[in-house]
Order: sequence, then structure tokens, then C-alpha cells
Amino acid sequence: MSDFSVAIIAAVADNNVIGSGGDLPFRLPTDLKHFKTKTMGHTIVMGRRTFLSLGKPLPRRRTIVVTRTPLADVETAPSLDTALVAAGRPVFLGGGARIYEDGLALADTLFLTRVHASPAGDTFFPALPDGVFRCESSEVGFQSPNDECAFTFEVWRRT
Repeated sequence: MSDFSVAIIAAVADNNVIGSGGDLPFRLPTDLKHFKTKTMGHTIVMGRRTFLSLGKPLPRRRTIVVTRTPLADVETAPSLDTALVAAGRPVFLGGGARIYEDGLALADTLFLTRVHASPAGDTFFPALPDGVFRCESSEVGFQSPNDECAFTFEVWRRT
């Protein structure tokens, strides 16, 4: 069993940017592998725009999209609460900004990749509420030649 019930997983730039024009604002293949490793075999709940940017459900992971508009070939739920009831536990919240904002009140764990850059963007990760989470671990990621910038993997737990 996992050591979390509801976890947020996100790559967040120094300026809290998480998206730009419906895409990621940085190229970090190492972080994408980290995301895959963490979420494989689990349920991921995401918003409609995040899902549409991916174009399909993620392989070997149950994907639930929060939307009021039915989508072909993917499980949907009209609200985050409904999605979480359907998902059971453990579950990852994989974006976008609204899912993260609403999810902060529900999550017990945050898996954040802190991206050491300040790219332009139009989608932002919400500020962490004061005193609610503590950083349990922080590990500098190995920046491969294909990664555009440096990054740090952090795990935060609800206090």
C-alpha cells in the first residue's frame, strides 16, 4: 500500500508557472520519467484541459477527468469530489491549476518538482497554505543533457 491517500504531483517553476498555452513551459524528460514512475499503476485525476493537452489516458494508469462535458474513451466525473469517490485511494491529482487549488485542502502528500527557471506562462500552481505542509525531503535531480534546466524533487506532508 502507498504511504499517501491523496497526493498532488506537479512540476513547478520558481515563479509558480506550471503551464503555457496548454503545454508544459519547460522540457524536462527526467521529470517526465519521475512522474511516470510515481504514478504507474495508480489512479490519476486531472482537469479537462490537462487531459486534452495529453490527448489520451496515460498507459497503465486509471485516468479520471473532471469535466461536465462527456469525453470519448476516458472516465469522467463532474467534480473533484465525485472523481475522488470514484477513484478510491491512493490517488494522484495531476493538474491543472484548479485541480491543484481545490486539491490542496484534500491532499496529504505533495510530490513537487521544483524547476529552477522562471519561464513565461499562463497557468500557475497555487501558493502553499502557511503551516499546513512541511517539506519531508528534498533531492537535487540529475540534470541530463536533454533537460532544459536544473530541478529538485521535493516531498511535502500534511502537518
